[in-house]
Amino acid sequence: MITTAAPEFAAALPNGGRLMALDVGTKTIGVAFCDANWAFATPDKTIIRKKFSADLEILKALVAAQSIVGLVVGLPLNMDGTDSPRTQSTRAFARNLVPLGLPLLLWDERWSTAAVERAMIAADVSRAKRAERIDSAAAAFILQGAIDALTRP
Repeated sequence: MITTAAPEFAAALPNGGRLMALDVGTKTIGVAFCDANWAFATPDKTIIRKKFSADLEILKALVAAQSIVGLVVGLPLNMDGTDSPRTQSTRAFARNLVPLGLPLLLWDERWSTAAVERAMIAADVSRAKRAERIDSAAAAFILQGAIDALTRP
């Protein structure tokens, strides 16, 4: 099941359980996880993209190792909320994740990378360290927004 509605996604999940978020780019995939109580998101790693089959194997291993119950994928919409060519490629990537057998939430990521980069600059993180960590930090930002929406009454 792939949805953009947080309530529909939540209904497809067991009560609690770890979630994994992906910030899908053309060259990399940022990965983040949240705790089983959906309180906080933590950046993990950045996967250098190769063939999709190789990327899928890495993601399968992460899902198994972290006991993941659902996926959140950042959806890069235009500023006016419409789809772009990048949005379409992300939707196709999400459809290709169906073999993982997990509910998937497409989450608006319009300001994620910019917000994370501003925070890193404010924390005086070097340009090299920012480049190394930006994708996984953006995935954590996306995931935090999603779990905040999932846990709001």
